[in-house]
Amino acid sequence: MTALEFTHHVGHVSKSLRPFALRLTKDAEEANDLLQDTLLKAFTNRDKYADGTNIKAWLYTIMKNTFITNYQRMVRKNTFIDTSDDLYYLNSLESSTDNQAYSTFAMEDINAAIRVLDDSHKTPFLMYFQGYKYHEIAEQLQIPIGTVKNRIHLARKELKDRLSVYEYAV
Repeated sequence: MTALEFTHHVGHVSKSLRPFALRLTKDAEEANDLLQDTLLKAFTNRDKYADGTNIKAWLYTIMKNTFITNYQRMVRKNTFIDTSDDLYYLNSLESSTDNQAYSTFAMEDINAAIRVLDDSHKTPFLMYFQGYKYHEIAEQLQIPIGTVKNRIHLARKELKDRLSVYEYAV
């Protein structure tokens, strides 16, 4: 097979490789990289392609093997091997410390957000937070239970908006 014929066949089959790459990587950018690596290897190793062989299967095999090799390389790169004799300290809670700085900042922000709530929303919210039931809050504040639920809901919503910076914090 000439280089021109090979290029034509690979170009024709390469359209069906992208969905396979997407299934393997589950990411569009990584799929594009995998497809590019596969085609590069195919053109580099054109002399290893035997005439009469199913070129589509040959390309799929290259892609699958390239994906596996890349995955294994990534796993090896992210693997941490500790050769010290003190392995028992690795997961020991006694050897770890937590300075609680993050939680202190978070609590300061939460308290500040609660302080700026309107009193009509803050009071029912804080009572509910302290463990009062809706009907107990309604009796104590002498307002309907639906109003209590609504004010607590609005307080939560406002706090959620004010504290959105912590939405994805762990």
